[in-house]
Amino acid sequence: MRAVDARHYWLEAIFRRDDPAWDPKRYPFNLPAVRTLDRLEFHPKVTFFVGENGSGKSTLIEALAIAWGFNAEGGSRNFNFATRASHSDLHRFVRPSRGVRRARDGFFLRAESYFNVGTEIERLGVGHNYGDKSLHEQSHGESFFALFENRFHGHGLYILDEPEAALSPSRQMTFLARMHDLIQEESQFIIATHSPIIMGYPDADIWQVSKFGLEKVAYEDTEHFQITRQFLNNRDAMLDVILDDE
Repeated sequence: MRAVDARHYWLEAIFRRDDPAWDPKRYPFNLPAVRTLDRLEFHPKVTFFVGENGSGKSTLIEALAIAWGFNAEGGSRNFNFATRASHSDLHRFVRPSRGVRRARDGFFLRAESYFNVGTEIERLGVGHNYGDKSLHEQSHGESFFALFENRFHGHGLYILDEPEAALSPSRQMTFLARMHDLIQEESQFIIATHSPIIMGYPDADIWQVSKFGLEKVAYEDTEHFQITRQFLNNRDAMLDVILDDE
């Protein structure tokens, strides 16, 4: 196990595979991201999960967030609402191993249910904590940034599922700068992403999900980086192959 860093809020997640209800043939325990997990260490700054759609990384992120105490659809630990209960029961098998310091802030951003979070913010009458304009009155990308800029205060644990979903490439780079500022303010991030820009943050662990499970990899060894680089360096040749009618 990595030496404990004073900035850690979450050291590792321990998965209770010895529980009789853990059935490796049943969802979600049969997902590539989950089926071989016993414990999972987190980087004191940033831990990324990357992989193909359907590999289970969002299911894993969701379970981690709920196990930490966040609402399943997103928000802070004070949020307690549900529009449609669709989360798995994986969180019941996750035991957090916490650092000695207590996070003063935290948020679970889930791109697919962010609209529901915005609605709950309006219902609670706490929109002033997210900027001077309703999240629903902004574009999707603008509202994401209003969240990052106004609601993330530092000294916190932030769990993000596909934060790039509403962000242009230039905005993703701006997000990196904002994330770095928050890390300097003793924050810890756990992120599932497809973005080779966001996962390029230099001081982080990257866990790539394959059919064989989770594997820690270097940035340059991720499929996202390699495919993006190959396409940009060989655009015409790649398009000839992709668009070949035969």
